[in-house]
Amino acid sequence: MSAALGVERSLSGQPWRWRRPQSEEKMGTTLVDELLLGRGVAPHELDRYRAPTIRDLLPDPSAFRDMDAAAERVAAAIMAGERIAIFGDYDVDGATSSALLTLLLRQLGSEPFIHIPDRQAEGYGPNLPALLALKERGAGLIVTVDCGAQAFEPLAGARAVGLDVVVVDHHQCAAALPLVHALVNPNRLDEGEIGLAHGHLAAVGMAFLLGVALVRTLRQRGFFAGRPEPRMIELLDLVALGTVADVAKLHGLNRAFVAQGLKVMAHGQNVGLKALAEAARLTAAPTCRDLGFALGPRINAGGRVGRADLGVRLLTTTDPEEARQIAQELDRLNEERRAIEQAVLDQALEAARAEAGEPVVTVAAEGWHPGVIGIVAGRLKEQYGRPSLVIAVGDDGIGKGSGRSITGVDLGAAVLAAKDEGLLVGGGGHAMAAGVTVAPGGVEPLRRYLSDRLAEDVAAATANRALLLDTLCAPRGVAGGLCDALDAAGPYGVGWPQPRVAAGEARLMGVGVVGNGHVRGLALGADGARFKWIAFRAADTPLGAALLSMSGDQKLWLAGTVHRDTWNGGDKAELHLEDAALA
Repeated sequence: MSAALGVERSLSGQPWRWRRPQSEEKMGTTLVDELLLGRGVAPHELDRYRAPTIRDLLPDPSAFRDMDAAAERVAAAIMAGERIAIFGDYDVDGATSSALLTLLLRQLGSEPFIHIPDRQAEGYGPNLPALLALKERGAGLIVTVDCGAQAFEPLAGARAVGLDVVVVDHHQCAAALPLVHALVNPNRLDEGEIGLAHGHLAAVGMAFLLGVALVRTLRQRGFFAGRPEPRMIELLDLVALGTVADVAKLHGLNRAFVAQGLKVMAHGQNVGLKALAEAARLTAAPTCRDLGFALGPRINAGGRVGRADLGVRLLTTTDPEEARQIAQELDRLNEERRAIEQAVLDQALEAARAEAGEPVVTVAAEGWHPGVIGIVAGRLKEQYGRPSLVIAVGDDGIGKGSGRSITGVDLGAAVLAAKDEGLLVGGGGHAMAAGVTVAPGGVEPLRRYLSDRLAEDVAAATANRALLLDTLCAPRGVAGGLCDALDAAGPYGVGWPQPRVAAGEARLMGVGVVGNGHVRGLALGADGARFKWIAFRAADTPLGAALLSMSGDQKLWLAGTVHRDTWNGGDKAELHLEDAALA
């Protein structure tokens, strides 16, 4: 494949390629069509993907195994006045899943108990003491969301005392499944074609599908005679937030969830989300990027360094003052989380230097806060371009770890295999993220196992890595109008990458370091047009060093993503620089 703009080696040392080879026939008549085709959309599917809708992309929920059994059991509980409990996870996907089912059940006349486990005291997923406590409070049915697929012993204990449990999850399953009333999960090994098509859904997406099935079941039983049906569409703001924050791939149904959910969110119907946006100082309707970088981290902060239930409390309250107070507390906790994260990241980066040549970067230490290790693992993955696992070792020698992977390397499957080999006390996850519990002395054997198992996959995923470009524009084209044109093919996220633009030719002016190692400056075109650019956390990278030493006379191609310059208003934009090359 020929190099884009003739760049075989950029300032960061990589070749550039067009995402959609220039030799391919231009089937699309617009930039939007070209972007869609470049992301794998078939020509005959262009109409559906230009404006993804729930109606076009939602499958029949009954196609999933156990979905009907789950819906019927929940419907029976509602109609009999039986108390239902929601058992969620402490991350954003768990909080939004729990909130979605809570709000739906309230509309159906059922007020559920909610339990979100404490990350440090209880750990991930269902535990028998918490399940028994819910039974003591009067719950006859428990619905777990974003957890439960691997909770064999606790769920067996719940069954033994007569508790019915419905599991709604998306994490990878083993061949054997927990003994529960119903287990709804697109990643069951026996799920078949529907699982292959929808295995990328977040738990909140599966909770939404359960809601659709539940409303249909109640309708068939005559429950809505004389009463209005819930408007499931109004819960899509929660689905969008959980999907983006859980870095689920924005393919198929997830694209419709996020596109339509952002529209719902713009109306500010959810009191908690509105308060959180204000606490995050968002002055316009939230974007997909805001979900991942402003709202999601604040919801997560409760489960990481504060009270685990703060997120779901915020998302389910109808009291504006309570929402404001919780949102402010989450904003404060997020600042605390950032300070803790930076301290752990500095130590992890130091430890990772010895792991830089390994297929999987695995670092461990005592004293690391378990609430930030997932974020730090993501930072290491970005730094080294390979799967990374960060393990916080407790006073008892037991390690709690979190890992993040790269496209093409299934970390969740490797963790389940390590568990089957007896290398883990517990573990699970999905392709891009996983969690582990390691016995004392078990870090080194796990490190060797993961590197050996994933070496070929990592090599294949990183071989011939190139920067993929979507389009080329002159410096004058880096403007608000281009942002609008590119946004029309969104929303963007994992599996549906933000369009990468090459701009130039241009000379650099006013290059310097700002903030936490960011490099920024101005780009000046031959026609006098100029735009701002910034390369985040680049000061200590080869790219940053090259930019800082560049003379003002050298002409460059600049590559990155284009974003509106909200500080100046008007039609201006700036380039978030990812790479550059001599023109």
